[in-house]
Amino acid sequence: MSHPVRLAINGATGRMGQVLVQLVKGDKRFVLVAAMVSANSALLGQPVFPGDDAPTYTNSWPGAGALDVVIDFSGPAGLAAALTYCESHGVALVTGTTGLDPTFGQRLAVSSQRMALLRSANFSLGVAVLTRLLREAAATLPSWDLDIIEAHHNRKEDAPSGTALALGEAAAEARGTSLSESGVYSREGRTGPRALGTIGFAVVRGGDVVGEHEAWLMGKGERIELTHRATDRSIFARGALEAAHWLSGRPPGEYDIDTMLTERASR
Repeated sequence: MSHPVRLAINGATGRMGQVLVQLVKGDKRFVLVAAMVSANSALLGQPVFPGDDAPTYTNSWPGAGALDVVIDFSGPAGLAAALTYCESHGVALVTGTTGLDPTFGQRLAVSSQRMALLRSANFSLGVAVLTRLLREAAATLPSWDLDIIEAHHNRKEDAPSGTALALGEAAAEARGTSLSESGVYSREGRTGPRALGTIGFAVVRGGDVVGEHEAWLMGKGERIELTHRATDRSIFARGALEAAHWLSGRPPGEYDIDTMLTERASR
């Protein structure tokens, strides 16, 4: 599009939101129109950054102004408000909010019929490649045991992480099953031998770990370990901005990072 992409950040004072605000300030592809925060935020009404034309932190979607795309890293309640606005105004939505229940996931799928939607548990390019590799390995070695280990900072509230679950779902789909059928989320006591075909999860929470994900495929006498470690939170924000720029102006539908990368690679 000829003009800069008109952007709103939902969850602007959160960990990801703060990084997005700093990155978009110097990105000429975008103009930040609205920075959405919770109703009880101490920054409500304050300017997002210095300057007479800087937007202020707000909690009012009706007053957000003309938008092309919203990037959401908030929570279920914040995402619900953004989704209602985007759906009714035909605004594209990029969301990385995790910890959603299945009913909300169904609502997102229905909403994508009226707006462009791209959702991902992880906007890292490396994780996208890891997912591709795991999908291929899981399909090629269907009888090997598979566990996914993830680690995050001690403030993360959901477990396993959305990225770990997405990795598990990709592997399960490659094997013709689903996590609802094959996922194992805890092991304690005398659990007995491992059931064939299960996909296990292990969770670590501590310190300021940005995000680590490992997939272990274990056969007889050998093991494959696929690992991704994030050391800088800005990689996720940069990926979300790339997704927002790519998604803006696209017709209604549900998109994903893999589609974006495939399209770019084919140019």
